[in-house]
Amino acid sequence: MDKLSELLRDQDGVVARRQALGLGLKQHDLERMLRRRELATVHPGVYVEHTGPLTWKQRAWAAVLHAGPGAALSHTSAIRIAEGPGRRHADDRDIEVAVDADRRVAPADGVRVHRLRGVTDRALTNLSPPRVRYDDAVLDVALDAPTRLDTVAVLADACGGRRTTAQRLLRTARSRSRLTDRTWLIGVLEDVAEGTCSVLEHGYLDRVLRPHGLPEGLRQVRRTHGGTTTYSDVEHDGLVVELDGLLFHDSTHARDLDLGRDLGAAVDGVETLRIGYGQVFRDACATAAAVGAVLQRRGWAGQPTRCADCRHT
Repeated sequence: MDKLSELLRDQDGVVARRQALGLGLKQHDLERMLRRRELATVHPGVYVEHTGPLTWKQRAWAAVLHAGPGAALSHTSAIRIAEGPGRRHADDRDIEVAVDADRRVAPADGVRVHRLRGVTDRALTNLSPPRVRYDDAVLDVALDAPTRLDTVAVLADACGGRRTTAQRLLRTARSRSRLTDRTWLIGVLEDVAEGTCSVLEHGYLDRVLRPHGLPEGLRQVRRTHGGTTTYSDVEHDGLVVELDGLLFHDSTHARDLDLGRDLGAAVDGVETLRIGYGQVFRDACATAAAVGAVLQRRGWAGQPTRCADCRHT
């Protein structure tokens, strides 16, 4: 029983039948512990050492043990355990685990199983519980996102949280022999590596500027005013385009920083355009026409082109 107690301690109070039997317990020992409520069943053949609600980590251990040897937390669950309790808003989701592609796992409530090729090469089996590497989990979630916009959001969020970088994600993506939408995904990561660090910034580049033949400008331009250093999202020869907009502010302080940045730019003789989510993702063509007109007024000799969507209107 000492060995069982040690294993329960190592696995946050969760144990599989096969593990207990491997320690020398008999089936009747487990049945007695269940009757005495020293153990409670989580999934068939997986038990926890109490009868109350499970913590998220206990649910994670139970899912990995249910999926069997070689299983590892994956996708959102691998991200959640790497990022810690700050992700508790997502704790009511199913626990996601990955097993090798040739394995079959019986369904279980609250568990989503992914069958992946080469999962053993991506898993950190020495961690508790085992989990897929963070960068691989981010790519898996991004590739499963319902839209390209959601894919960019996953990548931007991971890089913005500073647990990884676009360069690391690029290396991981390039190392995979099988990658859905490979060219586009690697292109997005290359843009993020160059300074496009949000869904809105990438949308401005990919939906407004490039399809309409507008100059791409410089991103994350450093500017110092009154002893304060700020960075503009995009700058076109004296025209600054700020893309973080009110929709993405989570504090008054963030809003004040933007207003201060605008004032500093005005002192330097720089014109600022503020473009929000709707202008980029709902009205990209109209936004391109407006930006093009401002650039022409400021001396740009080019002419905006019409994209496929423009021609359909």
